[in-house]
Amino acid sequence: MPTFPGNVPSRLPRVGTTIFTVMSRMAAEHGAINLSQGYPDFDAPQALFDLVAKHMRAGANQYAPMAGVPALREAIAEKVQDLYGGSYDVESEITVTAGATQAIFSAVAALVRPGDEAIVFEPVYDSYVPSIELNGGAAIRARLRFPGYRPDWDEVRSLVTPRTRMILINTPHNPSGAVWEASDMQALEALVRGTDIVIVADEVYEHILFDGRRHESVVRYPGLAERAFVVSSFGKTYHVTGWKLAYCLAPRELMTEFRKAHQFIVFCVNHPAQLALAEFMRDRDRYLGLAAFYQGKRDFFRAGLAGSRFELLACSGTYFQSVRYGAISDQRDTAFAERLTREVGVASIPVSVFYADGRDDRVLRLCFAKKEETLARACERLCRL
Repeated sequence: MPTFPGNVPSRLPRVGTTIFTVMSRMAAEHGAINLSQGYPDFDAPQALFDLVAKHMRAGANQYAPMAGVPALREAIAEKVQDLYGGSYDVESEITVTAGATQAIFSAVAALVRPGDEAIVFEPVYDSYVPSIELNGGAAIRARLRFPGYRPDWDEVRSLVTPRTRMILINTPHNPSGAVWEASDMQALEALVRGTDIVIVADEVYEHILFDGRRHESVVRYPGLAERAFVVSSFGKTYHVTGWKLAYCLAPRELMTEFRKAHQFIVFCVNHPAQLALAEFMRDRDRYLGLAAFYQGKRDFFRAGLAGSRFELLACSGTYFQSVRYGAISDQRDTAFAERLTREVGVASIPVSVFYADGRDDRVLRLCFAKKEETLARACERLCRL
């Protein structure tokens, strides 16, 4: 009989505990203000909880349809049509998922085979590469140009080979807060024209853009939409990240393959919450007002840090503010983040962990999806440095 786990080679030998778990655990141990993990410290409106309770009491407590409840898929289709002009068939082109991470994994699992390559952009969110590698693919890294975190399309073009199966994109971008422009989408559209390359578009922060910017969803671009899985998140939009509810859009042929993986990875997701969200989405202001809501928090946080020695990088979207600390310390960002948690009482995420080679620009990511009193206390501590 084999002895486990010693003689079983790891399929993810370079992967340990995620930085989000590490820093949140440190924050708890040291009583630090946790600006590391990306979740709000405030609740969704009570009306949403009341709707979930209503549907639980009405008996919606067994398995939901594999693809998601029809009412929610219909609401998603209406929203996407209204915002981006994209038409997705409710029955065959929309699937409700157990969070965006599951949606991205399912898209990769559906199409990436051993020997395939998938292009990602560094700094890259930490679930993308393991999803590719677990399915036998190789992650090929393009690098966003610092400090604006802009894509270099000449570099991306040079990375495309006959083995390129997929390109994974993320706008608004986590961890940097950068937002792609129409010219970026047009460049990507031109790059994949005439190829069999599939796009996975992580658009979970689609409603959190600032200063009047428009979200350039893949759905707006026919040459991309026809070959794309588009992922968005109810958790990010409605302040319920712990519910792990998201959705994926794709043309019929792609969605057929997606569902083959989806049904055996998770099958279906929370039934009463889906019904509640279908009703909650009827009020469009609940997601259309999100940009102004979070811009207020961004501006409050940036004003609170204006007197500090941190250099505030541009933040065009998401609820993350990147800061350079070169005027304070020459420590590596991982060491400085740990010091900040222990000695100053504020937890952050070191951005070097999102690079394969550990590139260190002395940048930390701070989450401002917090109450103003939380942000004020954090700013007071950070300004002492």
